[in-house]
Amino acid sequence: MPSVGTLWTSTFTFPCVIIKATAAFGGLSVDVAQDYVHFETNKEPEFLSKFPHGKVPAFQGKDGFLLFEGIPIARYIATLAPDSGLLGHDQKDAALIDQWVHLTEVELDANTTQIRYLITGLLSPYSKPIHNTFLERQTRALNTLEKHISTRTFFVGERITLADIVVAAFVHRAMSNNIDTAARKTIPNLVRHSETVLNQPAFAGIFDPTPVVEKAPVYVAPKKEKEDKPKAAPAPAAPKAEKKPKPKVEDDEEDDNGIPEEPKVKNPLDDLPKSTFNLEDWKRAYSNKETRGAGGSLEWFYEHFDKEGFSIWRVDFKYPEELTQTFMSNNQIGGFFNRLEASRKYLFGSMGVLGAANASLISGALILRGQEAEPVVNVAPDWESYSFVRLDTSKDADKAFFEAALAWDLEIDGKKWVDGKNFK
Repeated sequence: MPSVGTLWTSTFTFPCVIIKATAAFGGLSVDVAQDYVHFETNKEPEFLSKFPHGKVPAFQGKDGFLLFEGIPIARYIATLAPDSGLLGHDQKDAALIDQWVHLTEVELDANTTQIRYLITGLLSPYSKPIHNTFLERQTRALNTLEKHISTRTFFVGERITLADIVVAAFVHRAMSNNIDTAARKTIPNLVRHSETVLNQPAFAGIFDPTPVVEKAPVYVAPKKEKEDKPKAAPAPAAPKAEKKPKPKVEDDEEDDNGIPEEPKVKNPLDDLPKSTFNLEDWKRAYSNKETRGAGGSLEWFYEHFDKEGFSIWRVDFKYPEELTQTFMSNNQIGGFFNRLEASRKYLFGSMGVLGAANASLISGALILRGQEAEPVVNVAPDWESYSFVRLDTSKDADKAFFEAALAWDLEIDGKKWVDGKNFK
């Protein structure tokens, strides 16, 4: 089969199998870059000069045409095999194919991925309500697909199209993750469709056999290592006295369990010179006043702020390419703020999600004690996933960013504020 170009991808980047299957069904092939090393090659200047987002899969055609993102690459390759019928026979077919592809990627696979992240601990802290939300959305997508395919052989028309390849591939992935035996019984036609498509002779060697998951995996909290507690020193003998009945007290309410308390470690931030700016007063002003305008919280802030005792910082999540649904990104902000709890008395934050699903970023502003960000934010284990840049409100651009982050109307590179959280 003639090669149409080169594909850069990693072994665990799932969309690459959809690209290979699309090419194979169209009687074409793609060359896979054998020297690609994930997180190394895609950070090199040569790679970034072609694919500035630094993301795989990435494709370069024989004619030099450059493209990244898995489904768009597959769709482009389908156009190189016009006789294959992969994109249907007219504009309406093409629109319907795009409809099912988009639904399956955004509603089925995105939620499958988040479920896997939660139960494996890649997305933390674990939340049962959020887990249930992802399951409900995944099930809704599966039911929609099941209902449609229950009266037909293929999703659009009478032949396999790109829609069938994408749906079958992502259903295969879901069944490999958490669609167990009981769940499979509720989508018999979708299971039949997936097996029919993936067992096409053209796809030999591309898709792994679908495993049977007897019971959907569940989250298991990591075990805490038990420390040996020192034995309490024997108390000196005391003269016997009449025993009085002692009221029963729950274990966690005992005042003295015989174990000496660990000395409290003093935070170096407490040794800073006393500041005239009261962070708690600011938090109350921010909560109770309009942000902008006369008498607003920003006016209060500029009147009381002590730039010697506190500093202002811009914060950005370093890996926006990992963000999918905006509500998930907002949950991520909440998790980050939860992990900053130990620094609550030194910190105020306003962070938000900007953009749309699969094209968003996380940004915002922090007001913190002292002149360095790290001593305040390093209590969060994931603090290094964010960049921190000091803001100077005497500069118009910095002031505008700071005020927009607090007013929740920040816009960056055309991406508008969607949702956000405050750390108060």
